[in-house]
Amino acid sequence: MNIKSLLIGSAAALAAVSGAKAADAIVAAEPEPLEYVRVCDAFGTGFFYIPGTETCLKFGGYVRFQTDFGRDRSGTSDWDSFTRAQFEVDTRTDTELGALRGFIGFRGNADNGSSASSSVFVDQAFIELGGLKVGKFYSWWDDGLSGEADVLSTNALFNSIRYTYDAGSFWAGVSVDELEGVNAQLVDLSTLTQETDNNVGITGGIGGNFGGAALQLIGSYDVDQEEGAVRLIATAEVGPGTLGLAGVWASGGNAYYANSEWAVAAEYAIKATDRLTITPGAQWFGNVADGVLVTSSGATLGTAINSTFRRSDDFSNRDAWQAGITVDYKITEGLSTKIAVNYFDEDDRGDQVSGFVRLQRAF
Repeated sequence: MNIKSLLIGSAAALAAVSGAKAADAIVAAEPEPLEYVRVCDAFGTGFFYIPGTETCLKFGGYVRFQTDFGRDRSGTSDWDSFTRAQFEVDTRTDTELGALRGFIGFRGNADNGSSASSSVFVDQAFIELGGLKVGKFYSWWDDGLSGEADVLSTNALFNSIRYTYDAGSFWAGVSVDELEGVNAQLVDLSTLTQETDNNVGITGGIGGNFGGAALQLIGSYDVDQEEGAVRLIATAEVGPGTLGLAGVWASGGNAYYANSEWAVAAEYAIKATDRLTITPGAQWFGNVADGVLVTSSGATLGTAINSTFRRSDDFSNRDAWQAGITVDYKITEGLSTKIAVNYFDEDDRGDQVSGFVRLQRAF
């Protein structure tokens, strides 16, 4: 027996004893393929596919630092600074019923160094499928002119059920809004007590785009107050800028508009450069609302036309007007500043100058 025969025999004997087979051979596992994030361009820029799904996701938001100024802006001080953080999550999926959307917007405000003055809350959260939209979101009353010299709504954020038919250049819709808490500022002037409420309102709107012009007409009815309001906004590209006109009328103080019986506003947004926009504007308030600004403790703070707490069933015979200028400047990509200065004068109530300086980083 030679060496070769001995080695072959030994290997055969070892295989017989151990029961080893070809199928028992150790094979290295292949690495799982990596799934890279894919860009989703079906819903605009910034979206990407969530790995392993057909759902598109987008993050956005901003950080804002702002200093407001005006008479008694913070206690006896004529100025007040605050910082705001906004973070938004937007998800969309194509379905057989149309685009399915889910949106969450978180907001945090910090007014001073104390943690007690800071708050984080859900600004918006809604579900949207086709033309149906349900959740907490801003109504059409939040739309307005681009400058800061107009006051065209009192409340604009509700829990709502809304349906909108959108044909591209034309849209029409209807919304049912829960008005919980927004009428709680109605005050009994003799006792200075506040009432709680859980109310409902109905809003209808139509609008369209016609070349360089746009038109929006909305009307709302506050069931609890049995009062309503109608507003028209029109914009058109004229020369180097955009002309904006607006008018609003209210039958009485209601959740949607309670600043005056009627008002008209105008502005002209001048596109001075690619980075700079200058917008002068003005508004006239006819029959300003009588009311008191009330804190949660019931202390009166006086009247304030720009406050969402100003409420009344009745309008006065006094008029008021406001004029101002807004400057928007894009410093660099994602960083902008806004400066607004307004002069307000009300019959028999004196006048005042107010405004703000803002720096905002958007992403």
